[in-house]
Order: sequence, then C-alpha cells, then structure tokens
Amino acid sequence: MKVTLTKASRENIGVMENLMQFYIYDFSEFVDLDVNKDGLFEPYAGIRDYWDNENERFPYFIKEGERFLGFVLVRYIMASERNYFSMAEFFIMRKYRRKGIGRSMAEQVFQLHKGQWEIYQKESNKPAQVFWRNIITDYTEGQFKERVEYGKRIQEFEI
Repeated sequence: MKVTLTKASRENIGVMENLMQFYIYDFSEFVDLDVNKDGLFEPYAGIRDYWDNENERFPYFIKEGERFLGFVLVRYIMASERNYFSMAEFFIMRKYRRKGIGRSMAEQVFQLHKGQWEIYQKESNKPAQVFWRNIITDYTEGQFKERVEYGKRIQEFEI
C-alpha cells in the first residue's frame, strides 16, 4: 500500500468538507455533537480559511492513488509568547487505521513543518491520547512536555 500525504488544492474543498462529516461523526463519541435536520453535522467552522491563509493553515489529504483515506489540518499559531505549529485535525478512516498509516503521516507532517509544536487531545478522547503520546515519544525520543489544561491534554515539543 503506497500512501501519500498530498497538499489539498482549493478545487478539493468539497472533498475535504465531505470527509469532515466522517471525522465529526467519529469525534461525536467524545463531544456533544448531533446531526442537524438534514441529517448532517454542521460544517466545520473555518475550513475555507485553510486555503485563504496559506502561511498559517496547511490542509493535506492522505491518499492511496486516487483514493482518499483521510486528511490532516495543520495551523501555525503566532502568539505573543511564541509561535508554534498545531495539529488542528487528524483523521484516517476506520478501515485504514492500525496499519501504520497514522504514524507515517504524522512523521511526514513533522518533517514538513519544523519548529515548535503543540498537539492537543480532549481528556475524554483516550485513544487519541495513546496514539499521540506513542508517536511523539518515539519521534522525539521522549523529549517533550505534557500538560493538562481546560480539559485538554497537550504535548509540546520541537523538531
């Protein structure tokens, strides 16, 4: 299986919005989200910003050939105390999980965006915590800080 991380073009915003429905569905296990009267989740706020702010937002698809397996949304946060990258959203469709794709794609994203990082997970999302802690521990050889604030677990590291 040859899986690639591909910059998402503006022409594929609709594909991103469609995949986002599956992501939100999965995420609804950990937060209070329901479908609207049309049977859809509300659109992801700010999704189009990923194509309008190219120095601060980075949208990627995870693909095998022409088949979409998931997506990654990275943000560059410019704060008064420091600037850093944040993994805004990371999604792989269920049938492709537990095959090493997530680890490989996360490592590729880290290689593309060198610098300070913060990765957040909801305290209720234990699977995400395990996934990110394992990847970050291996990738940084244990050189990261972890903290909990406002119901989120956060790993900080630099690459």
